[in-house]
Amino acid sequence: MHPHTFLCVDAHTCGNPVRVVAGGAPVLPNVPMGEKRQIFVAEHDWVRRSLMFEPRGHDAMSGSILYPSSREDCELGVLFIEVSGCLPMCGHGTIGTVTVALEQGFVVPRVEGRLSLEVPAGKVEVEYRRNGRFVDEVRLYNIPSYLHAADVRVEVPGLGPLTVDVSYGGNFYAIVEPQPGWGGLDAMTSADILTWSPRVREAVQRAVAPVHPEDPRIQGLSHVLWADRPKHPEAHARNAVFYSDKGIDRSPCGTGTSARMAQRVAKGLLRVGEDFVHESIIGTLFHGRVEAAAEVGGRPAIRPSIGGWARVIGHNTILVDERDPLAFGFQLT
Repeated sequence: MHPHTFLCVDAHTCGNPVRVVAGGAPVLPNVPMGEKRQIFVAEHDWVRRSLMFEPRGHDAMSGSILYPSSREDCELGVLFIEVSGCLPMCGHGTIGTVTVALEQGFVVPRVEGRLSLEVPAGKVEVEYRRNGRFVDEVRLYNIPSYLHAADVRVEVPGLGPLTVDVSYGGNFYAIVEPQPGWGGLDAMTSADILTWSPRVREAVQRAVAPVHPEDPRIQGLSHVLWADRPKHPEAHARNAVFYSDKGIDRSPCGTGTSARMAQRVAKGLLRVGEDFVHESIIGTLFHGRVEAAAEVGGRPAIRPSIGGWARVIGHNTILVDERDPLAFGFQLT
């Protein structure tokens, strides 16, 4: 049997990896991306594990797979993969994927400066700014984002009582602000984030068990966003996002920034039309904006946009050989 070959372009968005699979992915039926996601998870999850897990990936690895869109109003379909699973939406992944697709010639825009993407969470509009053959910035207009549950009190083993908000920006987030039980990011190490985040996620999931009111396929708390004051002079806030089992987002996190803006609008701390610059754990920035008011299942929501940059760092031909006892990847516990 010949090894299975995947043609990938590796990039990063403000520090967080994006492995774009441009060739070798399984052929899926011409159905909406939400259905493609379900088929992929049920029948082809070995592809995700092979490309995201060690020895080809790592605990913070993420990427995307390019597909034709099933919609006439979209130029490209995108399936988001990472160590934790196949996501409905990924902000930093969108910025990296669009940068790769444009710079490598994988997509031809109908209108220069704009792209429409079909992702499992819905249709995402994108604007970009070229500089010769390079893309300097991508701004994605995300799906409607909303505050799902406010001031949720949970008991976290080792931390004690915490009050958190649960907000949706393409994934569900537990947002933890500084409070008596938690002194902020400066009081935490990366090891602390990896230790406490799964406990917070489990406690909040038990308390809330969020389900998207318009799409029950999108459910479950997947991310924890530790929120704090900024250090960068341009930023309005700083964050560290935990995902998967041991992943810490190096970028400011696109869906997390959308969820944070939705939370702040719902609490009267941000208004429609205002900017929100979000700083990552390594000091990189996403430039967010509350574009408009919206509605999700009868709940007040916002239409957020996120601007950021990505850089291509290499071309990667990856082989998955079934003779290899570790062909489909592994994780350390």
